[in-house]
Amino acid sequence: MIPLVRFQVEGYVRSLRVLQPLILILLAVALILAQGPSGPDAADLAVGTLADVAAFMFPVWAWAARALLDTQPDEQRALTTTAARSPSAPVWAGLFAAYGVNVFLGAVALAVPLLQALAVGSPGQAVLLGLVLNLLVAVPGTLLGAWTSRARIPHPGVSLLVLLGGAATLLLLGLGRLAWLSVPMIGWMRAAHDGPSAFTSAFPGIALHLLIWSTLVGAAYLITTHRSP
Repeated sequence: MIPLVRFQVEGYVRSLRVLQPLILILLAVALILAQGPSGPDAADLAVGTLADVAAFMFPVWAWAARALLDTQPDEQRALTTTAARSPSAPVWAGLFAAYGVNVFLGAVALAVPLLQALAVGSPGQAVLLGLVLNLLVAVPGTLLGAWTSRARIPHPGVSLLVLLGGAATLLLLGLGRLAWLSVPMIGWMRAAHDGPSAFTSAFPGIALHLLIWSTLVGAAYLITTHRSP
């Protein structure tokens, strides 16, 4: 498993596809996040920024995961599947590789907001939960990218449209009565901007929602991918 994960990450890095989301993140940090919160509510705003980063990174994580899984040519993927001891090993390796890269990208995006939150004296528990939130949100982001990868949707144009449409649909679902079907972006941003205490109180429910969503969607992906030719 570990050699398969390393193989996919190295291929993604050597292909320079990692530069695409990385440049986008660095631009967002330089143009938006570097300004930092100020004023009497700076500590509260800094916690809200951590939640905003999770929402911003969700489609970026999906995009990066899709690109990583599409880096390996189809012929090489078939050979890897044949050589692997378990038919499911390449699927798991792809997901682990994509999630690992996404954690790295998230760390780049969170570095400046984290330093700002510590500098303005945001509550430590809220800051820690903001970081955990990003780790949790990276999972459904990775899964959305996996569902739109070439192994599932061969046409790249259609794949990109499905990825963008999926991210937009999940956001819109969060605004209505079907929010329980969506990744709760609206919920965690609203709670975080209501203040550190509100965010801390709402976090267990948000985390449970993310874990259930990720488990169901991830299980469906593993089952259907394993059965697909």
